[in-house]
Amino acid sequence: MSWGTELWDQFDNLEKHTQWGIDILEKYIKFVKERTEIELNYAKQLRNLSKKYQPKKNSKEEEEYRYTACKAFLSTLNEMNDYAGQHEVISENMTSQITVELARYVQELKQERKSHFHDGRKAQQQIETCWKQLESSKRRFERDCREADRAQQYFEKMDADINVTKADVEKARQQAQTRHQMADDSKADYSSYLQKFNHEQHEYYHTHIPNIFQKIQEMEERRIVRIGESVKTYAELDRQVIPIIGKCLDGIVKAAESIDPKNDSQLVVEAYKSGFEPPGDIEFEDYTQPMKRTVSDNSLSNSRGDGKPELKFGGKSKGKLWPFIKKNKSPKQQKEPLSHRFNEFMTSKPKIHCFRSLKRGGATPEDFSNLPPEQRRKKLQQKVDELNKEIQKEMDQRDAITKMKDVYLKNPQMGDPASLDHKLAEVSQNIEKLRLEAQKFEAWLAEVEGRLPARSEQSRRQSGLYDTQSAPAVNNCAQDRESSPDGSYTEEQSQESEVKVLATDFDDEFDDEEPLPAIGTCKALYTFEGQNEGTISVVEGETLYVIEEDKGDGWTRIRRNEDEEGYVPTSYVEVYLDKNAKGAKTYI
Repeated sequence: MSWGTELWDQFDNLEKHTQWGIDILEKYIKFVKERTEIELNYAKQLRNLSKKYQPKKNSKEEEEYRYTACKAFLSTLNEMNDYAGQHEVISENMTSQITVELARYVQELKQERKSHFHDGRKAQQQIETCWKQLESSKRRFERDCREADRAQQYFEKMDADINVTKADVEKARQQAQTRHQMADDSKADYSSYLQKFNHEQHEYYHTHIPNIFQKIQEMEERRIVRIGESVKTYAELDRQVIPIIGKCLDGIVKAAESIDPKNDSQLVVEAYKSGFEPPGDIEFEDYTQPMKRTVSDNSLSNSRGDGKPELKFGGKSKGKLWPFIKKNKSPKQQKEPLSHRFNEFMTSKPKIHCFRSLKRGGATPEDFSNLPPEQRRKKLQQKVDELNKEIQKEMDQRDAITKMKDVYLKNPQMGDPASLDHKLAEVSQNIEKLRLEAQKFEAWLAEVEGRLPARSEQSRRQSGLYDTQSAPAVNNCAQDRESSPDGSYTEEQSQESEVKVLATDFDDEFDDEEPLPAIGTCKALYTFEGQNEGTISVVEGETLYVIEEDKGDGWTRIRRNEDEEGYVPTSYVEVYLDKNAKGAKTYI
């Protein structure tokens, strides 16, 4: 099967068909190009999607990725980023191996097609020229033959006419001979051109056109083969990334299988464990007593929901609470239901602020004493680790500077050793500062872990804690407030609920002056264990001196001797003032 023999007369149709083949090839190139653009856009969207959900650095969100479920999600985001990269590979390979190559091939194909059809048209022009020459010689031969016939007839007519002279007859005879000779010459030319045309025509239809059409056929078949190869490459380029995409998907599956709910639950415990003991039983409050009482220190809250100085649960409370909180002066208000108090207790936070920290919104102390013990330990340990890393970094820098100085000493032409002294001294100073800072945090950490005794008064004041050990408690609190750089104060954590107070309730100022004189006596109605800072323990029936009466906050300041004084709930004592010695005055 050959186009040269089968389609010898379909030159124009072959020209249209080959142009259609090139158009198909260009259409396929356009398809692949649009596919590469889709792959690039898809990869870009996948990358943007992965980036959108990546945790932000140095944010709370980054801390959430400690959990295995979040780690699995992060691994999925990373795998999707790699997944997007494979689609970029598909786009790049299709562009380089298909689009670019086929575009170059199309240009070559157009040039080859143009050359073949140029040769075909040249052959057509050649045969058409031969045909025109043949037609011209044929017409000339025909014309000469007619002229020869007319000359012969004229001669015969002249020869038969007796009235014509012999000279005229001879002239007619010579003219007839001339015409016959011209006809013979035209006949020879016509015969020659006919042979030439027949030869050219045979060559055209049996040699030139078959050869040209055969080349066009081969060109077209190569185009078809090239399209087939490109389609195969198109599939193979997709198939090449399937193993890597499979690995990405396997990574996602592996990340999903690595999710450990127990581990996440343990992380939740580590993140939020306070270290406090659960509260004990609430003591029974006996309202059958003939006297009026305020809400005692072992109730959850007073009638208005104000914070109380101490929440005792079965006598096991060991925390320290601010003792100078105003009570509700309205004796006729009913107490809230116990369920309301319990809800308030369960939803409160285990931290208490001093006066200025409450007024200013509070500030995080340097030793993290505003946190529960377990969380405080973790924060301190984290701070110690960070400081140790910084120390190690500075030490490495110091070693590098020392080595460089030694090199300068051995090779003065490389630099001046004295130029490094300032830098070396600066690094050493930084190391010393970091070590002092680390020792401070290690001491706080040791205290939390129970390895060291309580801190000194100076360290407590530096950290802004209300942890004084001397009386009176009010004056020490004032001193701590003044010594704190930002005026903030944070009470040490306990297992009681947060005392909810308004800043306007703490407008009193306390001065560290001489001990106050006694203004009366009091008798303890109940035993009170003064476990909080600034309070004093009393035994039922004990008589003590009153040095400051209740100012509406539910507490009375008493003294046992010169070294022991503090606050007790007003409802726990019966007060006898010197100005009203005739009768007893009980504060409710």
